[in-house]
Amino acid sequence: MSRRVALAAVTATAVGLGLVVAGPAAAHQTATPTAVTRAALDPSLVAGRGANVPFVEQEAENAATNGVVIGPDRNAYTLPAEASGRKAVKLTPGQWVEFTLPKAANAITVRYSVPDAPNGGGITAPLNVTVNGGNKKTLTLTSQFAWLYNQYPFTNDPNAGLLHPDWWITECQCVPAATSPAPEITKPFRPMHFYDEQRLLLGRTYKAGDKVRLTAPANTNAAWTVIDLLDSEVVGAPHVRVLAANVLLFGADPTGRRDSAPAIEKAIAFAKRSNLKVYLPPGVYQVNRHIIVDDVTIEGAGSWYTIIKGKEVALPTPAPDGSVHTGVGFYGRDAADGGSRNVHLSGFTIEGDVRERIDTDQVNGIGGAMSDSTIKGLYIRHTKVGLWFDGPMNNLKVTDNIIVDQMADALNFHGGVTNSVVAGNFIRNTGDDGLAMWSEKNPNVGNVFDRNTVQTPTLANGIAIYGGKDNVVSNNLVADPLREGSGLHAGSRFGAEPFTGTLKFTGNTTVRAGAFDLNWRIGLGSIWFYALDRSIENDIQVTGDHYLDSTYNAIMMVSEWGVKDLYSITGVKFKDIRVDGTGTSVLSARVKGGASFENVDARNVGAVGINNCGSFGFPPTGSEFSVTDLGGNDGGGTTGPWAGSWQLPNTITCDDRPPVVAPPGPSPW
Repeated sequence: MSRRVALAAVTATAVGLGLVVAGPAAAHQTATPTAVTRAALDPSLVAGRGANVPFVEQEAENAATNGVVIGPDRNAYTLPAEASGRKAVKLTPGQWVEFTLPKAANAITVRYSVPDAPNGGGITAPLNVTVNGGNKKTLTLTSQFAWLYNQYPFTNDPNAGLLHPDWWITECQCVPAATSPAPEITKPFRPMHFYDEQRLLLGRTYKAGDKVRLTAPANTNAAWTVIDLLDSEVVGAPHVRVLAANVLLFGADPTGRRDSAPAIEKAIAFAKRSNLKVYLPPGVYQVNRHIIVDDVTIEGAGSWYTIIKGKEVALPTPAPDGSVHTGVGFYGRDAADGGSRNVHLSGFTIEGDVRERIDTDQVNGIGGAMSDSTIKGLYIRHTKVGLWFDGPMNNLKVTDNIIVDQMADALNFHGGVTNSVVAGNFIRNTGDDGLAMWSEKNPNVGNVFDRNTVQTPTLANGIAIYGGKDNVVSNNLVADPLREGSGLHAGSRFGAEPFTGTLKFTGNTTVRAGAFDLNWRIGLGSIWFYALDRSIENDIQVTGDHYLDSTYNAIMMVSEWGVKDLYSITGVKFKDIRVDGTGTSVLSARVKGGASFENVDARNVGAVGINNCGSFGFPPTGSEFSVTDLGGNDGGGTTGPWAGSWQLPNTITCDDRPPVVAPPGPSPW
């Protein structure tokens, strides 16, 4: 049975928090303040989960505006689908959106989109910012780091033909190069990665109730400006370290006009000889290559004040690792050379210049191997991957960072990373997995991803684990994954070492996950397990997770069609789970094996509770996938209890394209 069957498109309604305008006819007013959300939800629904951030989030669709609210929409390649909460506000020249501050603030972050240039490469456009009608400032918005097109690894050219005409594509359900007559492919093909964000210090502190208005000026060259959200906060005074190797004393240029890399390296060398820390005072420092760090502490004045900014530089010949560019980044030594130890980085921004995805390039914000090290309080944007670590390495702590607008992952533990913690980080707008452990060649062992927030990954998963041993994913918040992945994922794929020991997913929340896979043309689970390279048969414990407003399934077990008779998924235990809203089922099983369920409560389930296809053999004895009911599995939808006795243990209920019923927005349990 083919799995390449299109599912009906789904448009689901997000939570309404505040009044919104349905069209441009008239402005509306909201109560004071504009609703505060987390991942476009009432914060009470995700209390204790995700990163504890210094800012408050306000969605544009809940603010006053004379523009147009776009969305909700969950279909790939659309502006609302990539917006937080799947809604945003579209402004034409002269229109505005106005946020009423919920608490004091002297700084804002605006997430936005403006059009690409007709031939790619982006444009710049102004956005006026006023508070209470005065203190006008102008942000220069840009689409130079947005707007990718086409098939992986994508292109900046909207007019390009197919990068891989010999690949099967869903648009024609064919291999174009092998099809006669050749299908016409609409250009631009598969536009994506539309959004970017800008920070702005307001110059003074404003109080709760003050109104921040964002206006697309009448003379803007952008045909439209989409505002997704506003983050606001109070930024404290710059951090000062007097007794330190101050990079200014070694010739660093805080205006950004001259290359400061040599001066920073001199400061590092002096600090190591003198047993001092390195201090980066407020300023913009131009760095266009890797700074190698080992046994050193580098502190900035805070990520709003100290900015390490670089250009992407083409190499005259490819590097041994295959890189054809270099760029700004702080790198530990290669693991093959012993790696780095005792590295401590904090309090600054790393801002790159990466506008295309070249997987061989080492143009990441942080890289290499760093053991017994800490990375805290950084703001990383416009690099390929925020932090990419190549093990073996041990005992790294990555905490309280903000990683946004990446071409690929926010963070990846790539093989042999052990006993390390990633906690309290805020991640938005990645072009691949938000957080990943990839056990290629060497297993990742004993690591924890805890209390992180991952929002709006445009490709792949919020958090993904590929092989490894005794790893934990706990208390995270994942929202709005878009395509070819979903919220939480464990996959035997990409050549990863097998899963061994335990893997724990504990106390996580996903919202508006359960994405549509464009290759398989089926809906994925908000959490999904995928056996591609081998069976998954270790001890996997999923406890206390909440899956809210899942576009399709809440939980999925799946194998690739070509290996469905070879591999299985067994040993997964679900306990104390809440499922609040699914477009289709609670569980979709498309593999042989089995899982157990205990105290899994569900409501607003759109289709049959268990969509059990097994490995598509359809034997008379029932599905090849068995559901073990350990009790306490309650609730369901219009078809009855989600785990009704008639479905257990392995009734075949296979439906390749169940009708989608958009659930209501999440509410208190």
